[in-house]
Amino acid sequence: MTGRSLAEPAFPDDDGRLDPRLGAVLGDTTAVLSLLGQVRVFVPIVATLGEASRAAGPEALVSGDKDADMAAVLMTGRDGRQALLTFTSLDAMARWNPQARPVPVWGQAAAVAALSEGAAAILLDLGSPHFQVVETDDLRHLAAGDRLVATDAGHAWVTGS
Repeated sequence: MTGRSLAEPAFPDDDGRLDPRLGAVLGDTTAVLSLLGQVRVFVPIVATLGEASRAAGPEALVSGDKDADMAAVLMTGRDGRQALLTFTSLDAMARWNPQARPVPVWGQAAAVAALSEGAAAILLDLGSPHFQVVETDDLRHLAAGDRLVATDAGHAWVTGS
């Protein structure tokens, strides 16, 4: 097996804790947006009924004859728009759902995934005191790898080139 190796993990020494840079600014929307693309977040994956079980109906649940798929969690708001759930740490995700499986990704990759799924937002740390919604233009800028910077006139997104 010479010449073959598994891909290096993106976060080899990650212990699942809140990134201290992000922890220092939670609650400050602008500061969180300026860091989010560059830090690791967790996207929860949960088991859902597979196609065969959905087709079989409720009796499949009773009989135990079911299959399961794994899926990222999209929530639908009252206005019909969807949002991808993300969490800053394993602890924050476990408080939401202890059975969810964590997938560590860069914040920018989470934004890209949200848009590719047709979502209009990311929900960061749902259920926590520092819960934040990243949506619309901010989500698109984050996915594009743009940076939020302070200017004399306020904050502005700087596009990468």
